[in-house]
Amino acid sequence: MSEQDRTFGLWYDFRNPERWHRPFSTLYREALDQIAWAEGLGLGSVWLTEHHFCDDGYTPSPFALAAAIGERTSTMTIGTNLIVAPLHNPVRLAEDAATVSLLTGGRFELGVGQGYWAPEFAAFERDLRHRPSLLEESVALIRRAWDGGDEPFEGKRFRLPSVRVTPAPERTPKLLVGAMADRAIERAARIGDGFLSTQNAHHQSYVDALERVGKSPEDGEIYAGQWAVIAEDPEREWSRIGEHALYQLNNYISWGAFGPPDEVPRFTDPGQILEAGAFQLWDPATAVDELTTLLRDRPQIKDVHFWAQLPGEPVDSGSARVELLATKVVPQVRQRLAVEVAA
Repeated sequence: MSEQDRTFGLWYDFRNPERWHRPFSTLYREALDQIAWAEGLGLGSVWLTEHHFCDDGYTPSPFALAAAIGERTSTMTIGTNLIVAPLHNPVRLAEDAATVSLLTGGRFELGVGQGYWAPEFAAFERDLRHRPSLLEESVALIRRAWDGGDEPFEGKRFRLPSVRVTPAPERTPKLLVGAMADRAIERAARIGDGFLSTQNAHHQSYVDALERVGKSPEDGEIYAGQWAVIAEDPEREWSRIGEHALYQLNNYISWGAFGPPDEVPRFTDPGQILEAGAFQLWDPATAVDELTTLLRDRPQIKDVHFWAQLPGEPVDSGSARVELLATKVVPQVRQRLAVEVAA
């Protein structure tokens, strides 16, 4: 992979907590403006995530937002990191993803995962214990739909008669799979076209899993969601936005994202988040060093993306960090890596 094939981008959950609430129509409009502006600065990807029934409006409809982003951009890769596949009918996932791919000229990638939050599974009448088989069969059915297959499907969780899904995508999206536990990472290596990672914690586990499932580590692809704040004065920036990070992480903990909620302690103040390494603080020079090392040592990484802003943080507040990433960090990372390759 050449360095120009790697993308740097932004991650969105469109959360709007009551404490910092503004009209959702305003939030969506400002974020779309920000994404179009970020593309003009040279950033190459935007990633959307999904949850349901959240008081803060955490994105319940990523495909609608992806289509809107596609209308405001012309070069950015648009992906999901991630869709909770077991909550959905996989045929609808295949149809929606194909439609967004067609609308965006093939710029859409579908990232899925097995999920973890029990209330979502209950509301959609899915059994949390069936997450692995729901995910596996969903991936199989999505691939079948995109390939134009019309043979009947009979699985543990889904049955489908002889039907053909149309229209098919003109460019088949990548089917990326996210995971954090070892067994789930091995499943991602086996069934996915790439791995959605978070906090850079499981890259070696994925590479090792590729070998176990009979794939070449050189062919692996990692799409790496970053939990880092880049600012000229990152400590000062953290003092301003740390409460937003506290809200974000404690919500994930309470839902079971990092293990059973009754076994994972909540953070009590933003300083604890840094002590635990859940977020990193980087000034531009540190960001260049960290990202250069990360990408040099892990050639499988195809994309790195950062939260555009934290839950409840004004869009304009996040834009300062977006601009810093695009203008002072990414060009220097590309330059340093290019020099190393040339040498």
